[in-house]
Amino acid sequence: MIIPVVIYFFIFNYLPMAGLVMAFQNYKIGNGVIGIFTGEWVGLKWFKRFFDSIYAGRLIRNTFLLNFYSLIFGFPIPIIFALCITQIRNKFLQKGAQVITYLPYFISTVVVVGMMTNFLSPSTGIVNQVIQAFGGEPINFMSEQGWFRRLYVISGSWQSFGFNSIIFVAAIMGISNDLYEAMIMDGANLRQTIWHLTLPMIRPTIVLLLIMSLGNILNVGFEKVFLMYNEAVYETADVISTYVYRQGITNQSYSYAAAVGLFNSVVGFTLVSVANRLSRKLSDTAIW
Repeated sequence: MIIPVVIYFFIFNYLPMAGLVMAFQNYKIGNGVIGIFTGEWVGLKWFKRFFDSIYAGRLIRNTFLLNFYSLIFGFPIPIIFALCITQIRNKFLQKGAQVITYLPYFISTVVVVGMMTNFLSPSTGIVNQVIQAFGGEPINFMSEQGWFRRLYVISGSWQSFGFNSIIFVAAIMGISNDLYEAMIMDGANLRQTIWHLTLPMIRPTIVLLLIMSLGNILNVGFEKVFLMYNEAVYETADVISTYVYRQGITNQSYSYAAAVGLFNSVVGFTLVSVANRLSRKLSDTAIW
């Protein structure tokens, strides 16, 4: 049963790693696949070009901030929701609330961005209609730099918090009822039970997911940013993945794009390793 999974990861995750050598070569598309292994070696030329460019600082800052804000504001919400949903005693209401909050996760990113564009339209969007009804001026949310990060984080949290809460709900459900009964017999109220029993019991799950999230601190979802951004908001919206797309696909600078992508991956791996090591020392919980 595991053979299809192994084949999938080999073809789409491990086999493409051979192309990383392009980051150290002057690869030309006309050389074909053979050119990946026979191209002119240029060392760290493309890495130096990236760090010397005027875009490096902006790209790293935007990528980091989008993920940092998503982590700060988006990571606790599934935990809080899981704590709330497990307190609902009516099973029908509990399952209904879970299904309703899971559904947005299965909506296509294209559809989500399309909904945002329609709702936030400066002329026909319902949000601006409400603003105007209260005497305000319409806001072009999708073309103002200051709104991009807020819209990205809010829409991402709305779309994923229900689905991300599944693992926390499962962890909470796995806590023995005997422990809750002992807390009640000791006179603990709901707040004390959550703080001194539920959260400590699911702490290993929280730590593991946090470590995995830190590894993606420089990996912003390309599709959503690509659909949301435009030249007017490049200053706050342009990230490493969209820059790699423009350099590799649009400008056909494959070696340069490979170098930038490799830098992104190395930083992510380093962050995961550091976070895993710190977690092991501080809490004895780690991925490896």
